[in-house]
Amino acid sequence: MNIETYFKITYGLYVVSSKWDDKINGYISNTVFQVTAEPAQLAIVCSKNNYTAEMISQSKVVGISILQKDYHNETMGTFGYKSGRDIEKFAGMKFKYGSTGAPILLNDSIAWFDCEVVQSFDVGTHIIFIGKVVDGETLNEDLEPLTYAYYHEVKKGKAPKNAPTYINPEKMKIPMDNITNSRYKCTVCGHIYDPEIGDPDNNIPAGTAFEDLPSDWCCPICGVDKSFYEKE
Repeated sequence: MNIETYFKITYGLYVVSSKWDDKINGYISNTVFQVTAEPAQLAIVCSKNNYTAEMISQSKVVGISILQKDYHNETMGTFGYKSGRDIEKFAGMKFKYGSTGAPILLNDSIAWFDCEVVQSFDVGTHIIFIGKVVDGETLNEDLEPLTYAYYHEVKKGKAPKNAPTYINPEKMKIPMDNITNSRYKCTVCGHIYDPEIGDPDNNIPAGTAFEDLPSDWCCPICGVDKSFYEKE
């Protein structure tokens, strides 16, 4: 089977958040989708290893923030590639509490939902939570939502290991990137810096070698500095 077939399935990217006792946390998810209209219910798929999964299981509340296409690296790096067991993810972030008590991230969000969990299903490595929508709001009508296709194809981001869509590169029959020795890979999120492309989002022109990047250049996906990159 051609593993790249899976990349033809479309997804959005969201921050899924919850709370338990005095703790709040959230993570980047690409598996949130509506399953019924009346009542309005959303399905959220979460790894059992995810700290937020523990919180959702205990509190039965979940917030969902729909991310904008032009997100900031800090948002992706914090919620996508760091653990809430190690840091306070919402520290310094703009957020609110929904009527359920779930935290809702406002940074880089174009809309949000507040849900009560009414069912859950164990599917092995992950849990599917069914959330009944109790509230929601659009924050910006003009901005485009972030899709996994854009994140994967344009930003060159990779799904972290806890994601339902994670694919071990060793199982790929065809390499995802035509990697040469001049390319460097972020050891945190998997982003590939290709000197033939540069980093147009940060005004780095094509033809710029990795060694020639400014000292303050950071990964456009997760925001870590150059020291986290390894030569491929």
